[in-house]
Amino acid sequence: MNQQATVLNRLKSDHDRQRELLDRIAETSGDTEKRRELFTELTKELKSHAAAEEQAVYSEMLADPEVSDETRHSVAEHHEIDEMLNDLAATDMSSPAWLQKFKQLDERYRHHINEEEEDHFPDFAEQIDDAMDKEMTDTFDERKKAEKEAAEITPEKMEDAKE
Repeated sequence: MNQQATVLNRLKSDHDRQRELLDRIAETSGDTEKRRELFTELTKELKSHAAAEEQAVYSEMLADPEVSDETRHSVAEHHEIDEMLNDLAATDMSSPAWLQKFKQLDERYRHHINEEEEDHFPDFAEQIDDAMDKEMTDTFDERKKAEKEAAEITPEKMEDAKE
């Protein structure tokens, strides 16, 4: 049991940075360079975070019957959020629809990370020992960096997304 798991603290720090990006985007309007920059940063941040989290933490937690259901739930939410990001990228930033979709993404993502932090992380912490924490933290840091470098904005309307 590791109530102060480094990897979970790392994930929480990412979530705080992501909340800040969401707040900053909400302060923008129209199709501006600032909104584009922040949206690109948010997209790369969310996609790399989700991929690294799945590779470092969820891969281990899926194998644990104590937490596999909540892990599967979070993975499904990652895919939903990715589709919302893609749909947002395919929407004209100067349109009212963009802001409406952004607000839906913001609400959905905040729900997801709050649920992780409040419900899942305490359960995960009970399953993570010091050796596992070190391995997960190293994997997360390595994968996050690689995934962020490879992350792209992939515009795709929600209705065109593959099931």
